[in-house]
Amino acid sequence: MEGFLFQATIYLATTVIAVPIAARLGLGSVLGYLVAGLLIGPVFHLVGETGDLQHFAEFGVVMMLFLIGLEMDPRALWDMRDRLLGLGVMQILITVALIAAGAVALGQPLATGLAIGMIFALSSTAIVLQTLSEKGLIQTSGGRSAFSVLLTQDIAVIPMLILLPLLAAAPRPFFNPDGSMNRPASPAVPHGEGAGGDGHAAAMSLVEGLPGWGATLVTMAVVAAVILGGIYLIRPLFHFIHTARLRELYTAFALLIVIGVAFVMTLVGLSPALGTFLAGVVLANSELRHELESNIEPFKGLLLGLFFITVGAGINVQIFFAQPFLLIGLTLAIMVIKGVVLFGLGRMFKLRRRDQWLFTLGLAQAGEFGFVLLSFSQQQGVLSATMSQNLLLIVALSMLLTPLMFLAQEFLSRWGAEPEDGPREDDIGAEGPIIIAGMGRFGQAVNRMVQMSGFRTTVLDNNLQTIQLMRKFGFKGYFGDPTRPDVLRAAGLMEAKVLVVALDGREAVTRLVAYARRERPDLHIVARARDRVHVYQLYRAGANDIVRELFDSSLRAGRYVLENMGLTDYEAAELERTYFKYDRQAVRSLAEVWKPGVPIDQNPEYIERTRELNAELEAALLRQSAEDSKEAS
Repeated sequence: MEGFLFQATIYLATTVIAVPIAARLGLGSVLGYLVAGLLIGPVFHLVGETGDLQHFAEFGVVMMLFLIGLEMDPRALWDMRDRLLGLGVMQILITVALIAAGAVALGQPLATGLAIGMIFALSSTAIVLQTLSEKGLIQTSGGRSAFSVLLTQDIAVIPMLILLPLLAAAPRPFFNPDGSMNRPASPAVPHGEGAGGDGHAAAMSLVEGLPGWGATLVTMAVVAAVILGGIYLIRPLFHFIHTARLRELYTAFALLIVIGVAFVMTLVGLSPALGTFLAGVVLANSELRHELESNIEPFKGLLLGLFFITVGAGINVQIFFAQPFLLIGLTLAIMVIKGVVLFGLGRMFKLRRRDQWLFTLGLAQAGEFGFVLLSFSQQQGVLSATMSQNLLLIVALSMLLTPLMFLAQEFLSRWGAEPEDGPREDDIGAEGPIIIAGMGRFGQAVNRMVQMSGFRTTVLDNNLQTIQLMRKFGFKGYFGDPTRPDVLRAAGLMEAKVLVVALDGREAVTRLVAYARRERPDLHIVARARDRVHVYQLYRAGANDIVRELFDSSLRAGRYVLENMGLTDYEAAELERTYFKYDRQAVRSLAEVWKPGVPIDQNPEYIERTRELNAELEAALLRQSAEDSKEAS
């Protein structure tokens, strides 16, 4: 137990020190994690073997793919088919061919060259998507193209695992004598080990020993079950859990979805990352989307950070220092080959210059699935143990260089920007530019008016029944507590143009306005206020426009009174407009002299300012009435 606590303390301590330093230097969190791993592993030897921990930490990649799936509208995924089949497949085939040719030219057998080509054709889903997300680039054309290639690569891992045994010197037959498939180890196990290394994982397989057609049917049935479960089962289960009103159950349910889908995928030999991505896509249009996202996000971030630390800690510096120039040269050569392929494909698909640099430099590294293929290639006898160690070090070095490649991308994008590109437009993606937090009567009226005027909104409310009722009437909304920062960020706070805070609670509204203003100084915030004092609090918190609950309805009632006292509709409307204008100015003026904690009737300055403003308002109304009478005569 003491050893576990010591290891945990070391990992967490280096993280909280190295990552903020790297972020402050503009290097990004990924490089901070990698450097932290280098320090506690090869440099100071504070931790031991990281293989098992890395296997566990790779679940962060699985969670990340689930979150990416939640961001993908199925229609948007269909729209990406050209990139998936064009960019993705061509990148893999051309890269494998070039690297294999290079390996053969250096004296390696063709089978070994093809295995090396497959290993280095893959890029790091974890590092690239994490960095794109941090820099807000995932919705750019270059970011979407990079994501398409990464998704294709993750899919390609499965056929690669099937092909590798065929490259062995004495390959196992693809079919056993009884007609059953001789399947490779599950790709879910990065280091080629079963659960506990005792063969238990094989016993849990649903397809082991089945004939080829049977394994195919079972695999298709499992994929169909994941899709149908996401459509028909998740919502009723979440509704059942919602009745308990326990915050921790939402988190447990979100983890159950991810872990359960990942486990089922391993039973049929499919990638758990692909399975959870599919589950995320199925739930992308669900009202539960943001709640699931906010509950998974902390675990994803922690496990991804742990994964990057283990990559850094697993670098064998002894092998590196034995032949540093050779390994660095090979690493750079691999990245140059991939870069040339990516650059050419970017030109072929007419990416703009800054998107092309992002696409080229962002994907030039090797990836975490390279560790999977390396281990499996060694097991199959395609690669020797010595070569596997060298290749593993090249994979790790290329991942270590990735944050520097993104820095180079930023420089080249600024230096070589095309004049016609202009400033990058906001690309909200699946989200609308307007977030409405709260779907009571106030929020519903705002949402209907804005949506029916042709603008897209992202609606949040923590009442599941309200969201379900909205959907029955054709309005889209998401279940989630908008006062939670993670839910608000998942809804697109950092990209939104307008935030409407329509919650009921006074404190909740003020707290949400203050948080949004801290995070987005440029955001326009429209807030609902309970009374005049609440208006002052919201102005102090940073709201731009504040609407008192009964103020507008009171003005309308006053206008009706004036109309029934003999004024024309126009005259009454002009007086209403004048009253609104002066009251708006008066509230802002009184907010300056209002003192928190001091009753307004005990604030002399406030009282004096109120009297002055009331006199100005009365004079303005009388002037307006006189002008209207003069025009009428």
